[in-house]
Amino acid sequence: MKKLYFTRHGQTIWNVENKICGATDIALTDLGRRQAEELGEKLASDINSGLIHIDQILASPLSRAYDTASIIAEKTGLPLRKDDRITEQNFGRYESTPRDGAEFAAQKEIFVNSFSTGESMLRVAQRVYNLLDEIKSGDKVCLIVAHNGIARIVNSYFNDMSNKEFAAFGIRNCELISYDFI
Repeated sequence: MKKLYFTRHGQTIWNVENKICGATDIALTDLGRRQAEELGEKLASDINSGLIHIDQILASPLSRAYDTASIIAEKTGLPLRKDDRITEQNFGRYESTPRDGAEFAAQKEIFVNSFSTGESMLRVAQRVYNLLDEIKSGDKVCLIVAHNGIARIVNSYFNDMSNKEFAAFGIRNCELISYDFI
């Protein structure tokens, strides 16, 4: 069975400040860089021992994800390429606002909502699902390095979720998840 690996970028200052990053390009903190180094070292060890196999890394072009992926690529020796389809969702008027705001939480459950000036979750799902379909039909095992919003979309590709479960889903910085294509 073919696998897909996914991780979220390392910590950013807006993660620390509990702000929505979205499509805003926010850099990694020192801790975020260390998280990426630790994950890269663990992946290198797992790859070298034969525990896992990865052919390439696909990264969001936003610096927090691309820098995380670059560090992982350096530690593992894996080839890296950017893919715009895994850029984080543009949350429009909610960019830089509190992540745990009640209004934003309610709006995240409306999948056609583009947050005034942003991008709807349906549009994000379309571009991410297209990429996942390509990976599934291809011959490479990929590690995707992207964002929490993209993690929700990827998880929904592999698992049935209610709107509430989808909106609540999230992963920690540099947490590694694997999925099996069927």
